[in-house]
Amino acid sequence: MYGSRGAMLGSGGVSDGYEVGSKRQRMMESTPYFAVNSGMGGYQPYGYGGGYQPPPFPVVRLRGLPFNCTDIDIFKFFAGLDIVDVLLVNKNGRFSGEAFVLFAGSMQVEFALQRDRQNMGRRYVEVFRCKRQDYYHAVAAEVNYEGIYDNDFHGSPPPSRAKRFNDKDQMEYTEILKLRGLPFSVKKPEIVEFFSDFKIVEDRIHIACRPDGKATGEAYVEFASVEEAKRAMCKDKMMIGSRYVELFPSTPDEARRAESRSRQ
Repeated sequence: MYGSRGAMLGSGGVSDGYEVGSKRQRMMESTPYFAVNSGMGGYQPYGYGGGYQPPPFPVVRLRGLPFNCTDIDIFKFFAGLDIVDVLLVNKNGRFSGEAFVLFAGSMQVEFALQRDRQNMGRRYVEVFRCKRQDYYHAVAAEVNYEGIYDNDFHGSPPPSRAKRFNDKDQMEYTEILKLRGLPFSVKKPEIVEFFSDFKIVEDRIHIACRPDGKATGEAYVEFASVEEAKRAMCKDKMMIGSRYVELFPSTPDEARRAESRSRQ
């Protein structure tokens, strides 16, 4: 299934409390071609018949990404371009090596396509056009529901929670859990309070940041044991502030890579 929420940005970057999932929902519900700039300075193209022709939907698909790729790596790959959203694609709980990237306008897509076959690490990455519906389907699959929820997840967690928890329960565990969907303003004491019923290693909480110092909405928490990490999964989809937080089994290597990227 599709799955990983990347950061959704405006031209000014990430702002505190920016609701990624609900923002995607509102954008999709408001208009078939949701509110991104055409990238053409307000110019409205017309076809030969005199009717308004909307610009192509500004999304590309990436294939061949390294399996330890994060949204931060994609921001770096497209440095200088105005990214609105990054959606990493997971299948059966593992990153598939593919992603969707939504830009602020159609001209940005043309620049992005010029980076086709350029390297990310040791792998070259394919960048190609895709359809609006491909992106929509990926977003819909992200919440594992037929369609987009008609709320901002301020109430009960999505109805698919039990199924998704069962899927995660089959994954291999270590003492590390990954948190995703955190408020961008979250601090360590809030994470400690979130896991107050469990034994965590407080000095082994890492809140992931982009190279510019802004939070990604992800964190890594080390527990006293593998069994304690499994028990803490009961907090999956519970709230910190106004955000529901997803929990995933992780590894010390993944946590170290995230910490290293935050220092770059």
